[in-house]
Amino acid sequence: MTPRRVHRPFRQAIAAILLLLALPGYANAVTSVEELVRQGMEAERRLDPSTALPLFLAADAAKPRDAVILQKISRQYSDQSFLLSDPEEKRRLAETALSYAEKAYAVDPTNAEVVLSIAICHGNLGLYGDTEAKVRHSRQIHQFAEEALRLNPDYDWAHHVLGRWHYEVAKLGMTRRFLVQLFFGGLPKASLAEAVRHLERAATLAPDAVGHQVELAFVYRSSGRIADARTAFTRGLALPEREVHDALSKRRAAEALAALPAAPAR
Repeated sequence: MTPRRVHRPFRQAIAAILLLLALPGYANAVTSVEELVRQGMEAERRLDPSTALPLFLAADAAKPRDAVILQKISRQYSDQSFLLSDPEEKRRLAETALSYAEKAYAVDPTNAEVVLSIAICHGNLGLYGDTEAKVRHSRQIHQFAEEALRLNPDYDWAHHVLGRWHYEVAKLGMTRRFLVQLFFGGLPKASLAEAVRHLERAATLAPDAVGHQVELAFVYRSSGRIADARTAFTRGLALPEREVHDALSKRRAAEALAALPAAPAR
């Protein structure tokens, strides 16, 4: 008989429990939550979600219903999905990430980072499913990104997510948007101008974020601003990688930059 496959989220939960049991003075494990979170944050900064996740899961086991810890768990599952190639496993991780983001939101709906996590998870899940599912996820992205921005108008990643949302929806074109309206109830209005506005704001708030520069460059390119696109692509490629998805962003940027028309001679 073929042994049943143990899914990654279950294996990681078991690892977290074993880690917690191994802590000195398990009876006083709650006092170790701060250290677990500190180590988890260090692993996150090293772009190592596989190490960070069991630490945050152990912290959650010792201190349940902490919104920050739950959001961190959600992020590790989400980040891990970028490192895998199996679509089904990526989808499962994205679903698990969303479940933890929703748990965090239930504890603290006033935390902008927690709120935006839900938008990001719906963005990841929007890569799967039929058109109706994609439309449903798109509405959730817009709703929670707007909510995060209301909570913190200077949250660069909320501007980033909204900018990308406007870009992707604006790219649909009139015919496809009409069909979405006809069959699935439509989407909020989107425009390249709003995409530029939000991504420029994100890049101003955090000029060292690879993702802000790269996505802004794509919007500039779609808007016909080729020189600005070239500048933003170049800036993004020159920045250090600080997010798990930065390597992918740089690959996309390098390919797009190479395909741009040559700069006019001076």
